[in-house]
Amino acid sequence: MSGRARLALCAAAATLMASCALLPLVDPASWFLQAAFLVAVQTGVGAGARRVPLARPLTIAVQALVTLMLLTLSFAREHAIAGLLPGPDVFRYFGELLQAGADDVSRYSIPAPLSDGIRLMMVGGVVVIGLAVDALAVTFRSAAPAGLPLLALYSVAAGLADGGAGWIWFLLAATGYLVLLLAEGRDRLSQWGRVFGGGPRAPGGVPSGSPTAPVRTGRRIGAVALGVALVVPLALPALDGGLLDAARTGVAAGSGGGNTISAVNPLVSLSDSLNVDEDREVMSYRTNSEETQNLYLRIVSLDEFDGTAWKPAKRHVEDVPGSFPTPPGLSDDVQRTEVQTRISAADWYAQDWLPLPYPASQVDINGKWRFEPVGRTLVGDHGQTTRGQEYTVKSLIVQPTADQLANAPEAPEVLKREFTKVPDSLPPVVATTAREITADAANDYERAVKLQDWFALEGGFTYDTEVKVGSGSQAIARFLRDKEGFCVHFSFAMASMARTLGIPARVAVGFTPGSPKSDGTMSVGLRDAHAWPELYFEGIGWTRFEPTPNRGSVPEYTRTDTPGAAVPDPDAPSRSSSTAPSAAPSGSEECTAAEKKLEQPCTSDSPQAAFGTTNDDPPWWLSLLLWLAGGLAVGTLPLLPMLWRMRTRAVRLGSHSWITADTGGATSAGGQDAGGGVRDVRFETHDRGEARTAAVALEAWQEVSDTAWDFGIPPDESQTPRKAAARIVRVGHLETEAAASVHRIADAVEQVLYAPSPRPAPGLGADVRRMTQGLRATASRGTRLRALLAPRSSVRVVWAASDRWHALKYRVATRWTALIRRPSQQGGSGG
Repeated sequence: MSGRARLALCAAAATLMASCALLPLVDPASWFLQAAFLVAVQTGVGAGARRVPLARPLTIAVQALVTLMLLTLSFAREHAIAGLLPGPDVFRYFGELLQAGADDVSRYSIPAPLSDGIRLMMVGGVVVIGLAVDALAVTFRSAAPAGLPLLALYSVAAGLADGGAGWIWFLLAATGYLVLLLAEGRDRLSQWGRVFGGGPRAPGGVPSGSPTAPVRTGRRIGAVALGVALVVPLALPALDGGLLDAARTGVAAGSGGGNTISAVNPLVSLSDSLNVDEDREVMSYRTNSEETQNLYLRIVSLDEFDGTAWKPAKRHVEDVPGSFPTPPGLSDDVQRTEVQTRISAADWYAQDWLPLPYPASQVDINGKWRFEPVGRTLVGDHGQTTRGQEYTVKSLIVQPTADQLANAPEAPEVLKREFTKVPDSLPPVVATTAREITADAANDYERAVKLQDWFALEGGFTYDTEVKVGSGSQAIARFLRDKEGFCVHFSFAMASMARTLGIPARVAVGFTPGSPKSDGTMSVGLRDAHAWPELYFEGIGWTRFEPTPNRGSVPEYTRTDTPGAAVPDPDAPSRSSSTAPSAAPSGSEECTAAEKKLEQPCTSDSPQAAFGTTNDDPPWWLSLLLWLAGGLAVGTLPLLPMLWRMRTRAVRLGSHSWITADTGGATSAGGQDAGGGVRDVRFETHDRGEARTAAVALEAWQEVSDTAWDFGIPPDESQTPRKAAARIVRVGHLETEAAASVHRIADAVEQVLYAPSPRPAPGLGADVRRMTQGLRATASRGTRLRALLAPRSSVRVVWAASDRWHALKYRVATRWTALIRRPSQQGGSGG
């Protein structure tokens, strides 16, 4: 097997080893076999194309075409031309499948079921990464940059997976990459020939310069690098857990001492468990409270608003205290009742935040949990979730009166400054509408109640779970215009409008109280998922409001005496929380006019379809293309010097058809500093063959000079080609064969410069390659990497651009001067 074929197999193996990190994400894992088959075919096609041989871009194009045809055969046979050739219908169907896959990813928790859309995403993603790795490592012979797509593949899997087995996938991916690097090193070493060392043989050992030595050295370097990647992060206090720590999905990070909770939007993580077709029981609880309509189970508060969506701010977390501090802003004269609730979470429900009645005063729970004091929430640490948890919560039922809320003093300036902040991108119509609705209100309490009643009763809004209001800075304005949405839209809009009125506001995410069961417990189902605004009043603290029509219960302290006001019955439990499975779809068709008139709640609500979901955003495929183009541009930018140098070398040692040699004119070659006294050589000739000979020799010498420069031997214009060649041999420590090649090229250049009729010098391209191999053999690893990735001679691009710029300025100045100095044509003889 040739070295190139062995390298291709290693590239395919590295891709598949890295893609193993995706296995925990989907069940079953049968997609992996299909991906492995396609990668194998793709690798074989590439090997055949390189053996033909085809040009490098054409090789990649052939691989991509065959892969696309196989994907078409696997996923869209009925839409293809002759069942194999992709046409417009195939790409349209691929787009539909990928969109369905994206929806499935947002709906299901890990491991997700293997739908057709998800299968296309997994298989297509692996073969695309495999094509990139094969192109970089095999076609372009640069195995080091091939680690970037492998890292991207592993990073996506590590960012989504949950659990403690991530170190296994990391080891697999890292091993595949190291094997790929080792294969490339052996391939390059085999091109140099056998390596002989000068060191003596140790007793029973191997000579230090034998071919085995570089291999062992590479293994040692790889092992050390892998060990550093695994061990060093564990010793750094800022990187808790190190590289192989289990995915925390953006929640608590740390092991117990003053860390933070990340600002990750829980609407996405909640959707994994909540946005499913059937209404399953999430948890059950038993409480000693006589009234449960206000016992909302709150997960987390979203207190940071960027104009597009609400999300939890980055907060300090600490150990769970035995008793929680008094809720902020709650005074002693407000009536409150302490209740105790025993909660049991379902075995399948894995949530990072712990559902709690608000405000909780004490929590008795086992496991690794941290306390976030601003939101008064508990968050799992190092992979801790609610799965199967049983815990007891003591909480307060706060019962303020309308007078207490109306007479609440001004909130503290620090709190008000943080929780009334709105971005400049918020459309003016939000604040204008808020002022119009509350124009005749006398205080913040009345303003809050008017906002709630406008959304829930008077504003003509429709509760509809299938509405996609849009995203971006105009999302809330569009919702206010169309007046259709569900709890996330209502809570986001009311909290935003309250902030524009100077009322501190945030959004809470959790569950409504649920439905009673025959054994005296309460059952909370998936369709009890809910979001609601919380507004702050000094003396009472954070206070719940309910702007969403037909959902939850309107708090007693916000009830109005408006005749005919249709408020939901506070004692009626949420109908959707029945423990019996339901196959009914969640949509606007279930929320009929009759139900609204009878004040019956409609079904289903998922926080996932927030303002981040849009029907006027660019198509997903366009966004994907833009991201890919941006990533490709950013990834390619550092490689531009290497790519330019590779292209220049190929032109110089390959085709010289760009050189003109008219039979009756002058021919120029050289054109750039070559070192050794050759610069923009011009010579007269009437023989096209002589012009060709001269051009080949000068191009070969130019390549010798630039290659030596890349390896740290800068050109010296004061020296003749012969002396420059001797300097390259001496400084580069070239062996006899490589040194002879350099001198042959120098002799050819001197023939061109000084001989009346220069003799053709065959084999100059081979001499240049032999000299290059000689420099690589004697250079250090760092020098070789510098010559490959950041060649010094690439500065000629800047010099050439500068020369062209000065030449352009000179031509413009010359023509402008000629126009100014043009003699007048108005003069003439008289008469």
